[in-house]
Amino acid sequence: MTTTTAGRASERAQTALRDAILRGELAPGAHLGEVDLAERLGVSRTPVREALSRLAAEGLVEAHAHRGARVVSFSADDLDGLFDVRLALEPRATARAATRVTADDLDALEDLARRMLAVGAPGADQDLDALVGLNRDFHARLLAAADAPALSAALANVVHAPVVLRTFHAYDPASLARSLAHHAELVAALRAGDADWASAVMRSHLGNARAAVVTR
Repeated sequence: MTTTTAGRASERAQTALRDAILRGELAPGAHLGEVDLAERLGVSRTPVREALSRLAAEGLVEAHAHRGARVVSFSADDLDGLFDVRLALEPRATARAATRVTADDLDALEDLARRMLAVGAPGADQDLDALVGLNRDFHARLLAAADAPALSAALANVVHAPVVLRTFHAYDPASLARSLAHHAELVAALRAGDADWASAVMRSHLGNARAAVVTR
């Protein structure tokens, strides 16, 4: 196998495993055996090993020298701590964005909020998994608008894709509707340049998510 071929096999394995984790096919805490995964994906163990290493760097996999790899899982205390950090940082970043956001940022955020409403609406076409990517893009664009590298770096360590996915699947219809409405309201607050309003909406947004996933 050439270096290029091996690299492509590793990328395919990484993509397939990431999708399986985010869709819940590989549950939190599930053991990730290289032999089983290689058979499942139709590749050798080397691309699987490289894929697991990359997924560990993304925060989706926990790798232990003597216990192998597992899908990352979070206890109620873990989740509570993650939301504590987000509540301390994200409203501040959102308030900062309200005074720095550009017209292009606003248009992009409004488009993302509209698309989230479309795919999150109840019915046969509802796609909760698609919300994860749109939500990631929305919050990333909002953080970029804040132009606060230190805040962005700190939040990158606590905003985990599996937690976001778990949140969307944990929402009841009313909680999901609130979450989607928050994105639209955030855009309105940013368009108004109102830092206090934007910060308050973000706090409500995170409180809504916390209530859905943290079992006390």
